[in-house]
Amino acid sequence: MASKLNLPTVNRRKFLIGAGVGAGLVIGYAVWPRDRALNWTAREGETLVNGWVKIDSSGRVIIAVPQAEMGQGVYTGLPQILADELGADWRTVGVEPAPLHPIYANTYIATGMAAGLPSMLQGMGRWALTEIAERYSLQLTGGSNSVTSYFDTLRIAGASARVLLCMAAAKQWGVDWTACDTANGFVEHQGKKLRFAELVDEIDPAEAPSNPPLRKTPRLIGRSLPRLDVPSKVDGSARFGTDVRLPNMAYAAVRAGHVDGPELNEVDSTEVRGQPGIVGVVEGPDFVAVVADTWWGARTGLDKIKATFETPDTLASSVAIGKALDDALAGDDAEAFRDENDAADKLTGQGIVQATYAVPFLAHACLEPMTATARIVDGRCELWAPTQSASLVNWAVAKATGFAESDVTVFPTLLGGGFGRKAEVDACVQAALIAQEVERPVQLIWTREEDTRHDKFRPAAKARMRAKIGGDKRVAAWTSRIAVPNVGPSFMARNLPSMAGGSGPDAMALEGALHMPYDFGAVRVEHAAIETPVPLGFWRSVGHSYTAFFVESFIDELAQAAGVDPLTFRLRLLAKSPRHAEVLRTAAAEAGFMGAGEDGSAQGIALHESFGSIVAQVVEVAVKEGQVQVVRVTCAVDCGRVVNPDIVRQQMEGGIIFGLSAALHGAITFANGVAEQSNFDAYPLLSMAESPEIDVHIVPSSETPGGVGEPGVPPVAPALANAVFAATGLRVRDLPFAGKKLG
Repeated sequence: MASKLNLPTVNRRKFLIGAGVGAGLVIGYAVWPRDRALNWTAREGETLVNGWVKIDSSGRVIIAVPQAEMGQGVYTGLPQILADELGADWRTVGVEPAPLHPIYANTYIATGMAAGLPSMLQGMGRWALTEIAERYSLQLTGGSNSVTSYFDTLRIAGASARVLLCMAAAKQWGVDWTACDTANGFVEHQGKKLRFAELVDEIDPAEAPSNPPLRKTPRLIGRSLPRLDVPSKVDGSARFGTDVRLPNMAYAAVRAGHVDGPELNEVDSTEVRGQPGIVGVVEGPDFVAVVADTWWGARTGLDKIKATFETPDTLASSVAIGKALDDALAGDDAEAFRDENDAADKLTGQGIVQATYAVPFLAHACLEPMTATARIVDGRCELWAPTQSASLVNWAVAKATGFAESDVTVFPTLLGGGFGRKAEVDACVQAALIAQEVERPVQLIWTREEDTRHDKFRPAAKARMRAKIGGDKRVAAWTSRIAVPNVGPSFMARNLPSMAGGSGPDAMALEGALHMPYDFGAVRVEHAAIETPVPLGFWRSVGHSYTAFFVESFIDELAQAAGVDPLTFRLRLLAKSPRHAEVLRTAAAEAGFMGAGEDGSAQGIALHESFGSIVAQVVEVAVKEGQVQVVRVTCAVDCGRVVNPDIVRQQMEGGIIFGLSAALHGAITFANGVAEQSNFDAYPLLSMAESPEIDVHIVPSSETPGGVGEPGVPPVAPALANAVFAATGLRVRDLPFAGKKLG
């Protein structure tokens, strides 16, 4: 059946490559040579309908999913979109990871990079980045854009498959195919039914329409259908990274040096080599590894290794970085990315309010540490990895090992947490190099200490906020200067060095503070960039994780200065943002927002938009004997059109827990080039006993789908700080709360 997929025309190829995208994609495929045959294959008994769906002889529908499943529900949400248009029986739907191919490229995440360009270049930038993503088959899960990126493509893929099945049935019945429809795995016409399995061998993919009709009334989209990944996770059959088992497989444990990855200098392995169960010691460019028949053997063997690493010119130090942030706030070297109505000049006279806020470095702390399994066989390299980007792994491993990219195959597994950390390739490269050296399949598992100390960290940041309250008790002028190192160049230098830019001021570092829903009289927003030897990475909600804390904490301070309650103050500023106002009102109403309560209890509120979704949260706290307990969090979210409401609720709940962990406990500090925290005793996660009751409300919306994996994180820290102020009168302007005596 694969031979039927040679779609000769530009329109059909456009559909195969990715329906619903701009003309640039079609032009690009006309200009650039493409010789990439579809590499998603059909097994015996399966028929490829198009590049996104195949149907087997039992009627089972298998859908290709190019995004990594790390608990956020893409193995359910994305198939649900296609299955809705197809008319599939949800009980027969399954998923497979999509291979690397241009049709599965995440063009949305690539075009998001154009946001930092000057406005006159953004259109050209989006076009160029779309071309690059397609040309190089960029598959990358991040930015909460899975549904946003693939919604239209999957709808059209499902609709096209539905039309083909209806055409095949119509030929048998001698009727017009447009009079047929599909439901629950059948094609139907006036009481007659044929199963998909009875028709799939009769379809001709070359007849697929370029613009198939879409359903006006969804049947599966908008329903809380059971998640497809849950049964295997419950019965233990799900395969995560450390579940991979290969014949003759050995295990490796690894150690690197200072936090910024200096070269390996000298290794003394005399106590390890030749010991029972030890396979070998591998010296990499910036690591040393012990390989053994068991992981514990590798782990304990590593303790006997004496290794030294080159000393970096600049050793990471929290003291030095803190001073650099302070100097950046006080200095003149900052760039304004928004400057309207001379805001800085208006900060004179009465009604001036100012505050400084700070947040620390943070680790990702995935429960599944960094891991990968590698095998070199028949001149090829095979990788099994819990990765957020098979593309980045493919490129990096090929470069490190000397294999051609076409000779490196990446098999994605489920991820035991990702949060941006597993978009990195370090563990995969190490596993491949180790397997290449010992000439055996190797599974590398980082220790918790290695995972924490050699994370790619969320940067520390500080902000100086200033505003003027006008006579109408609104904000007449608003300025913010945010000092923070740049995440993007740090990530790109490691993973896409040919596209890495400078580390100077960048609009992306201000996301969440640059475009706010509030109507201020005048606005100026500046980025003061600093250099840091700490490797930076994308952490769940990225820049929004700190800008929301700065903005929403300061909004509360302005409300206090104006003598207006925090809810009313915000609503006055949202007169031109009705969607945001509705979300805020919903959260307040469902929580019974009251501000300060009795006996040390109180509520705080915050609102933030990120990744195309608007989230408001009310945090209720009880402060007793100077310690804060989070009792309840009420969350309202407008994420546009909802595919699966239960997944939205789950992701809001997970984001809230993640954000509370960081706000209450999270901080990584550095001394002499080393992270001072190495395990959960010093970098604790929120315990079940600390976890609050969480109540999530979805605001109905017909807008374009937004993200849900990350938007639940940003509002919770400022809502918590605002609640603590309402309860105690104390402003917490630097995170985390740990170690602070509140009254």
